[in-house]
Amino acid sequence: MIIQQAEKLNFVSEYYFSLKLQEIAKLNTEGKNIINLGIGSPDLMPSSNIINELNVSSLQENTHAYQSYKGADFLRKEIANFYKKTYDVELDFTSEVLPLMGSKEGIMHISMSFLNPADIVLVPNPGYPTYTSVSNLAGAQIRYYNLREDKNWDIDFDELENSDLEKVKIMWINYPHMPTGATIDNESYIKLIELAKKHHFLIVNDNPYSLILNGKPKSILAFEGAKEVALELNSLSKSHNMAGWRIGWVSGASEYISTILKFKSNMDSGMFLPLQKAAAEALANSDFLVEQNNKIYAQRRALVFEIFDLLNCKYSQNQAGLFIWAKLPENISSSEVLVNQLLQNAGVFITPGFIFGSNGERFVRISLTSKPEVFEQAKVRIKNFLNKN
Repeated sequence: MIIQQAEKLNFVSEYYFSLKLQEIAKLNTEGKNIINLGIGSPDLMPSSNIINELNVSSLQENTHAYQSYKGADFLRKEIANFYKKTYDVELDFTSEVLPLMGSKEGIMHISMSFLNPADIVLVPNPGYPTYTSVSNLAGAQIRYYNLREDKNWDIDFDELENSDLEKVKIMWINYPHMPTGATIDNESYIKLIELAKKHHFLIVNDNPYSLILNGKPKSILAFEGAKEVALELNSLSKSHNMAGWRIGWVSGASEYISTILKFKSNMDSGMFLPLQKAAAEALANSDFLVEQNNKIYAQRRALVFEIFDLLNCKYSQNQAGLFIWAKLPENISSSEVLVNQLLQNAGVFITPGFIFGSNGERFVRISLTSKPEVFEQAKVRIKNFLNKN
């Protein structure tokens, strides 16, 4: 290159899965036929009514122009209706909902809209790596807060309150939690809201897994006073099998939403209208799809438990979300060691916990997004590998 990359990229690495997928692709060209159980990309289809809405709308002459930066009224109405039906949360669709091209872009939009270089961001350890990378890109200071197995991956409020919170601007939370599958009780949400009010920081709850293997979907916005101090991201990627469609939203008080819109409106030119119509259809008529998804994921979860039993890994059977999180046996020195052993010797890829933070080091994760026959084949390969050693 004749110019150097921006200094901010010195603190950001290429996404782990981007690099690992390149390695897997290379192994596949060598004839290895790797079974990938690491990536959380749903293999199930959206329902036929969703796809039909996209097809019909795409054939109409008036659907191909630029769209509103804040999304169509009908989509924002359906998001508000969905929140009322699912979480008992009242949202003003005119000012408290902003559709996004996937919730991942919302992490960037929120960070760029509110963070200055001196601000501190609280990021969970373990947690979604994008919270760290985007905070770095925004030039903020990152402080990790601990989630631990012995506290069921709930927030340690004593530890948090004993830390200096005065310069904290944003705290990222994510329940049902990825990667651990943990949920938290109402009391923790209430404590968080009180803490944010006391120290004047914004909570952002990243909530894409609430409908997956989770009997009690929750929104932080359902709790008293939450809109003063909290935003919530959500999406159709996991819950409605629409990951590649890139449809999400952020909800919260109008002042926060209008601030985010200032940034977002300079980044895109609105969402394709047929996608918005299909998203509205998904939200309005999704109960059967979600129910069927959960039946399938429950069956797959049982197969993943069997794989972890083979590997002598320990796990909770009460996890929510799209992944199963398990602890390594004592004779394995690190998550990366086990992952590389399985990849090179069994042709099976699972995700090492260290990529989610130091508290994930002795854990591994398997996604539920493969068909039963793939899990069965993975079991056979792992058994053969273990029998040779």
